[in-house]
Amino acid sequence: MPKAKVNGVEVEFEPGMTVLQVAELAGEEIPRFCYHERLSIAGNCRMCLVEVKPGPPKPQASCALPAADNQEIFTNTPMVKKAREGVMEFLLINHPLDCPICDQGGECDLQDQAMGYGRDDSRFALNKRAVEEKAMGPLINTVMTRCIQCTRCVRFITEVAGVPEIGLISRGEDVEITTYLGSAVTSELSGNVIDLCPVGALTSKPYAFNARPWELKKTETVDVMDAMGAAIRVDSRGPAVLRVLPRINEDVNEEWISDKTRFAVDGLSRQRLDSPYIRENGRLRPATWAEALALAAERLSKAKPDRIGAIAGDLQDAESMKATVDLFRALGSANTDCRQDGMALGAGPRESWLFNAGIAGLDETDAILLVGTNPRFEAPVLNARLRRRWLAGDLAVGLVGEAADLTYDYEHLGDTAAALTALAKSRSGFAKVLKGAKSPALVIGAGALSGPNGAAVAHAAAQLAKAFGMSWNVLHTAASRVGGLDMGFVPGEGGLDARAMTAKGALDVLFLLGADEIDLSASDAFRIYLGSHGDAGAHAADLILPGAAYTEKDGLYVNLEGRVQMGQRAVFPKGEAREDWTILRALSERLGKTLPYDSLDQLRARLFAEHPTFGQIDWAPRGQAYLSAIGAQGDLGNAPLASAVKAFHLTNPVARASVTMAECAALAAGPAKLAAE
Repeated sequence: MPKAKVNGVEVEFEPGMTVLQVAELAGEEIPRFCYHERLSIAGNCRMCLVEVKPGPPKPQASCALPAADNQEIFTNTPMVKKAREGVMEFLLINHPLDCPICDQGGECDLQDQAMGYGRDDSRFALNKRAVEEKAMGPLINTVMTRCIQCTRCVRFITEVAGVPEIGLISRGEDVEITTYLGSAVTSELSGNVIDLCPVGALTSKPYAFNARPWELKKTETVDVMDAMGAAIRVDSRGPAVLRVLPRINEDVNEEWISDKTRFAVDGLSRQRLDSPYIRENGRLRPATWAEALALAAERLSKAKPDRIGAIAGDLQDAESMKATVDLFRALGSANTDCRQDGMALGAGPRESWLFNAGIAGLDETDAILLVGTNPRFEAPVLNARLRRRWLAGDLAVGLVGEAADLTYDYEHLGDTAAALTALAKSRSGFAKVLKGAKSPALVIGAGALSGPNGAAVAHAAAQLAKAFGMSWNVLHTAASRVGGLDMGFVPGEGGLDARAMTAKGALDVLFLLGADEIDLSASDAFRIYLGSHGDAGAHAADLILPGAAYTEKDGLYVNLEGRVQMGQRAVFPKGEAREDWTILRALSERLGKTLPYDSLDQLRARLFAEHPTFGQIDWAPRGQAYLSAIGAQGDLGNAPLASAVKAFHLTNPVARASVTMAECAALAAGPAKLAAE
C-alpha cells in the first residue's frame, strides 16, 4: 500500500484516496464546507486547503487532490492557516451574521470554523448581497442570503434522492441556489438537505424557532415509520418531542432518513388518547382505569375462548405483542394475528419472511427483480441504496407490477403475476440477465403478498427465485411485522386470521393492539382498542385503553432483515396513558390469568428464552429461504400487483395525526407551483 507523511507522521492509505482522507487517517481534522463523504467532490468552498510536497508552493484543495505515494502533507503551516483565514473572510463577506436568530445556531459548521479561522472585523466596506428566499415546500425553510454555495443540497437531491429539483443558477456574485421553476421539492428524502447544509440557509420549517440544541434531551432510538428500522435520535424538551435526526448506521440507513421519519413528530402530540374511554349510547365517555379494566375483563371472561381474538398493529414493539399473545393463549384463544393486510407469509422457516440479502448486501447485487413493490415509497432509504448501486453501472433492475418512477431505470416486465410465469419460461431478455448474474436478488413487496392470491403469487415468485438462483427478500412496510412473525403472533391451530376475525358474527370480543389499518365495518364484536392515537381503531372501539407511542416506551423492534434493535424512551406517555405491556399485565390479573412477569426485564427474559433470536441485538442473519416451502400453488389472478403504500405520508396513526404530513400529502396529490413566501 502507498504511504504518505502527514505533518511528519507516516500513514498507509488505499489507492484512490484524496489528500483530505489521508490527512484524516492520520488524525488531522481538515475544515470543509462543500466536501461530504457520500457525495461527489465539488471542490468549490476551498476551506480544506493544505500544503503538499512535491508540488507547487501554494495551498491546494485537499478534497479534490489525489494522494500519491511518498507525498508530504502539511495541514498546520503558516501558509495554510493564512489561506484558510482568507477563504473564511471571503465566505463571511456576504453572510448576514444573524446567528442569534438562526435555527442553525449552536450546531453550525460555519460558526465552528469561524472560531478557528475568522476575524473579529471585516475589511469589506460595500453592502452585503441579499438573495430572495425560495419556496421549497412545507418542510424546508430558506434564508438564502446565508448560503455559501457549497452545493451539497444540489448534489444530494440529484445523486442520492434522484429527483433533480434543486440547482445552481447564474454566475459570479449573482449565483444562487433555487428549485426548478420555483416549485416545491417533492422528494421523500428532501429533509436530509437540512442536515447537509453547513450554514443556516436550509433549515426545518416545522421546527423553526422552537428550541436551541443545548436545551434538548437527546435519545438514541430506532424509527418505526417503515420496516427498515433506521437509526435515529429523538430530541425532546420536557414532555414534547421536537425533532428527529438520523444517526449513522452503515448497515441500515447510513446517515439518511425519510421525510416521514423526520417530520411526522408533530403527530405525536395530536389526537392523542390520554385516558380510558367507554362507549355508552353510541358516545365515548372518559372513564377510570379501574372501570375500563373491569369492563375489559368482564367481556373477555364471559366470551368463549374461540369467540375472542387479538390483532396487532404495524407500530407495535415486541414486548407488547408478546404480552398479548401470552394472555390470549392463557385464555385458550388461538385467534391472534399481526398481519392486518392478510399477508400470506407467517408459517415455516423464519427466512421465508426476511430480507435475506440484507440491506447492506444490496451493494453486492448485480441483478434485481422487484415484484409488487415500489421501494421508493415503501422504504425510501433502501431505494436510495439501490439507486447508488444502479449509478455505478452494475445493476440491472426488472419490475413486475405497476410502473412508477423509482429514480432509476428498470425493465417493466408486466403488471400482473402472469409475468412471473412468462419470465420463468423465457430464455432471453431479463431472464438472460438473471441467468448471467453473479448475485441476483428477488424483492417481493407486501402488496403482492397481501391480496386474495397472495399465497399463489408467493409460491410463483419463490419458484422463480429458485430457478434463477436469486436470494429471497421480502420488503415489509410494517415495523412490527417481522417481530410478530418471529414470536408466532399468527393464528394458532384452528384459529382465525385478521380478516376472518373482522367478519360479521366471527367473534364476541375483538382486541385491537394498535391496529388501525384494517376494515372493521363488518365486525359486530365488542371492540377493545389499546393504542396511542384516536385513529380508525379508536373510532370503531367500544372500549379504549390509552397506550404509549414509540417515543414513550422502551421496546424491541425487528427490522425487515431480521435485525433486532432497541428503542429507547424519550418522553413519558401522555396523561393517564401507560406502556402497553403494563396494561396487559394489569388486565391479566383482573382475568385471573396473571402474566408471569412484573417488569420489562422479566418480560424480555421470557421472550429471549422462548424465542432466542430476540436476544441477538443488532445482529442481522444472512440466510437463504427454503423456497419450496413458501406459499401454495393456486390461481395467480389477473389483478395488477400494486404497492402496499398508497399515500406515503399517511401510512400510520402518527403520520395521519401530523399537520406537516397532511400538507405534504396534499402537495403530493396535486403538486403545483408555489409562490415565494
